Amino acid sequence: MNRDGTAKESGATGVARADIPLERDVFLRSLLRELAGTLEEVVGLEDASGYISIVGGAIGRQINDDYSRALGVERLSREQVGEVLVDLKRRIQGGFHILEMTGDRIVLGNDRCPFGVHVEGRPSLCMMTSNVFGYIAAENTGYAHVTIEEAIARGDAGCRVVIDLKPQDEPGDGREYFGGDL
Repeated sequence: MNRDGTAKESGATGVARADIPLERDVFLRSLLRELAGTLEEVVGLEDASGYISIVGGAIGRQINDDYSRALGVERLSREQVGEVLVDLKRRIQGGFHILEMTGDRIVLGNDRCPFGVHVEGRPSLCMMTSNVFGYIAAENTGYAHVTIEEAIARGDAGCRVVIDLKPQDEPGDGREYFGGDL
């Protein structure tokens, strides 16, 4: 390293100029992919999803607080919840969009995962989406049941995420989330 913090030329080998697709974002996504894969192999998909869901809940709380503060509201409206879910994914380079929004349900589609190709074969990473979406929806509406019907991580062409905002008689697959003081 030079005194000014720049990389020294690597002499005749040209290491500093080598065409290597490595930078911080790719490194961090690769790190998460390998961490999720290791968890899935060591403790199984269900437990790995559980560990990742804890992180997703904490991230969801942080993001919800950020949007509530920025919008100057104590609670987001249902419409704002849908818009926030799409916007937060847009900000991290996801391709989510609203397919359906009613008083009882938000359905989102996605054609680009924020993890990129690093999500393929790592379905436990979908718990980040489930918990972030579930936390934000439940915290603002009182309840959310999130089902990831299709997922790029599972080999589907895109994602389809259904968020029911009222308890179902037969909730089926997915996860339930309960909000705070509503």
